[in-house]
Amino acid sequence: MRINWVALAVFIFVNLLIDWLIDRKLRRVSRVASRIHRLLALALQVMLVVGMAQPFGDAQASDGQMNLAMWLLWTYIACYVPKYLWLLLAWPSFIRRLPRGVKRGFLTAGTVVGLSVFGTLCWGTLVTPGRLQVNEVEVTSPRLGKAFDGYRMVHISDLHLGTYGTDTTIVSRMVDSINGLKPDVIIFTGDLVSRCTSEALPFTGVLSRLKARDGVIAILGNHDYDDYCYWPDSLAKERDHQALCDLQRQMGWRLLCNEHLILTHDGDSVLVIGEENYGEGHFVNYSDLAAAYPDSVRQMPYKILLQHNPKQWREQIVDQTDIDLTLSGHTHAMQMMITLLGKRYSPAGMRYSEWGGLYSKGNQHLYVNIGIGMVGVPMRIGATPEITLIQLRIEN
Repeated sequence: MRINWVALAVFIFVNLLIDWLIDRKLRRVSRVASRIHRLLALALQVMLVVGMAQPFGDAQASDGQMNLAMWLLWTYIACYVPKYLWLLLAWPSFIRRLPRGVKRGFLTAGTVVGLSVFGTLCWGTLVTPGRLQVNEVEVTSPRLGKAFDGYRMVHISDLHLGTYGTDTTIVSRMVDSINGLKPDVIIFTGDLVSRCTSEALPFTGVLSRLKARDGVIAILGNHDYDDYCYWPDSLAKERDHQALCDLQRQMGWRLLCNEHLILTHDGDSVLVIGEENYGEGHFVNYSDLAAAYPDSVRQMPYKILLQHNPKQWREQIVDQTDIDLTLSGHTHAMQMMITLLGKRYSPAGMRYSEWGGLYSKGNQHLYVNIGIGMVGVPMRIGATPEITLIQLRIEN
């Protein structure tokens, strides 16, 4: 990762200014508290530099270095977000004309909000990532064959195995939960890793335990192409990418790379289209819908598209194809989500029209799974890791 040291220096300067303003208030309360705050502020700046200096993009960097960087960055964020909020609310207390009682009220409110936010960030790091949530969804269609009425699909996405280092605890609980649902098929919609194949090695045995009547069907996500590493040459990159694909097949998964397969039971069939990652914005495009969904299989009655990026549904699928159901991941709900009055809100909504849950237009449906693992920072606030049980039903 190439660091813009000028931007980093400006960022640190702004945060030190915030610390200076807070220190002015602390000095009036306790000089000891003021000195401790100064030392912690300097330590946080060092922590930020160390974290940013980690070789994020170096293919030779260890997974331990990446996890160290994630935790250092999380610690920095967890300390400074509450400080910003505290200062925003406590700032009026610096205005001398306000009555003393009013200034104390603002100061108290800032302290309560700051501590609450810090507690929320800690909860989102230490508790939420381990709380797997099973969401049950029913999808209906008049085109579904009788043999698939009640067909149980478990949909998971975005494992980002590097999140867990070598600790298989959460992934093992995920496997047990999925197997306990007794699915007919398990669908994985990409991002097995965050950087490269080495992240997946400690988990192959655990993931091989996934069981379903029609097996595990998988596609690749944007993080599965080794594009987030600097490689010595294109051959090294291709070898690692191929190793990741081979690893999934060795686990017994059916990996579809712009390919399709047909599920058949009692004379009825479902077409599963496995498309590679749909690139938009700064993402590289690997998708080839024409190759994955050729004319020779378009007469199939019910069709399921596996596509990591949900943006393709609105841009190329709905009203433009006869694909019945699309399964996606990718968004993570930006690892932040709140539910109010039965409605879910996430900053992911500013980028994605469809970012989490079931979306429908006519008889065409999209389900976006918000994922299991994490990328960037090891934190999920409200966006509980998701296992989705989708039951197909014939529409009456």
